[in-house]
Amino acid sequence: MSDSSTLPPARLRPEAELAGEALSAPLLARAARLARWAGPDTRVGAGGELVDELLAAAAEELAPVGENAEFSAGEAWDVAVATGLVEIVDEEEGTVAAGADLALLTAGSPRDVLEVWLTALDAVIADAGAPDLGELVDAVAEAGGGEEIDLSSLDWDPDAEADFLDAILANLYLITVGEDAPEGLAVPLPALAASVLVPDDMPEPSDEVLERVSRAMVRLDEQFRLLEPVGLVAYHPVDEALLADVTDETPAPAEEAEAPVDDSDVTRYGMVRLTPLGLFGLRARLREAGFDAPAVGELADKDAAALLDGTARFPSGAAQAETERWLADREPRGAAGELLAAARGADPAAPLRRLRCQQALSLVGAEAEPALREVLDDPELGGLARVWLTERDAADVPPPSQDMVFWLTVDTLAAQLAAEGESEELRALVEGLAGRHSGFFETVWRVDHPATADVLETVGRLHPDKRIAKDARKAAFRARSRRGE
Repeated sequence: MSDSSTLPPARLRPEAELAGEALSAPLLARAARLARWAGPDTRVGAGGELVDELLAAAAEELAPVGENAEFSAGEAWDVAVATGLVEIVDEEEGTVAAGADLALLTAGSPRDVLEVWLTALDAVIADAGAPDLGELVDAVAEAGGGEEIDLSSLDWDPDAEADFLDAILANLYLITVGEDAPEGLAVPLPALAASVLVPDDMPEPSDEVLERVSRAMVRLDEQFRLLEPVGLVAYHPVDEALLADVTDETPAPAEEAEAPVDDSDVTRYGMVRLTPLGLFGLRARLREAGFDAPAVGELADKDAAALLDGTARFPSGAAQAETERWLADREPRGAAGELLAAARGADPAAPLRRLRCQQALSLVGAEAEPALREVLDDPELGGLARVWLTERDAADVPPPSQDMVFWLTVDTLAAQLAAEGESEELRALVEGLAGRHSGFFETVWRVDHPATADVLETVGRLHPDKRIAKDARKAAFRARSRRGE
């Protein structure tokens, strides 16, 4: 998976806190314990797996209970090998020793611990995307068996399986970092499966698609059960009765049920929540895959230009959080001067840069007033400086010229259009436009702003009054003619 798209910024916990979560993740903790348990007599097979006669001893070391004790021990051992907590000393003899990375879990930095955990995460996700061996054996038998397995003859595509799980995890990440997502949001499994399987242009999913969602829900239930112990997610499994319905298995007799089944209880269908550690882990994987996955706080030590450019596409809440961190260690007047200088320009990104500057300045105290007064005569910044001073009831604020009012209006609309497209907020601005300025369209087409024609065309599309919309389109034509376009 590779893409250059910019994702919403993630709000990550401090690395020290995340490292603590990584160390307490059950699977990594068990892997570290087995790495310390292993000794000169420990033997592994050709793939690095514990030999069968040692699995029981490993399970006893971990003290798990139940019929899956040896499976859990084998899983933990595999992670120990994959992460370098255990090293194979002699492949022919199958001997092992504690790996160099084992010491990092106790003596390393938080970043060292997280790097070990990320390796464990990659191994577990790869394992979760692999087929169920029992199902694969059954599929091979149904396909006629044979010494060589022709994967194309089976109803299983390893690349498609891995891609589907990657897509599911990417969507879970997007839901978690969404502007309106509450902290600790849990997502119903069917909704998560549908987010990948239901086409965007399909108003109502077909029966075939719904069947695919049901089958995917069963597979995801298995996968999230594997992913929870590594600390990626918190998972509430699918109700066993529902799984029996989907897989055509016979459910338990009704008299064995402890309580009546509530079909309206969405938790019965499985609920998954990305942990703070999981958010860190998926962001790292997305960045490695080529995505631009920013995190709030990354711009705190950058200059004002980097802040305004970096937050240009951030949702408003994340942009404010990033700006607050940037301002925290700066003196107000100097910070305001830096922001204003970075906001200048006639390039296509400049209006949005000035909007972010204006929003950042709203967080700066009265000590910044001298920096705002210094740009009152600047044709690009004088308008927003007057707004800032007026909002703070500053004295002796000179009234803006008509040219400055019209220029600021065009700049503001261009910034809103760049930030959110043709949003409801932009529509509201457009609807009140002609009423606020008498003879607006007779004047605005002459405004010397690079976005004048584009803004007027947008007004022509969005304004509900047909006469005003027509006037806007005419003004847009005149503006383009004036610029020789």
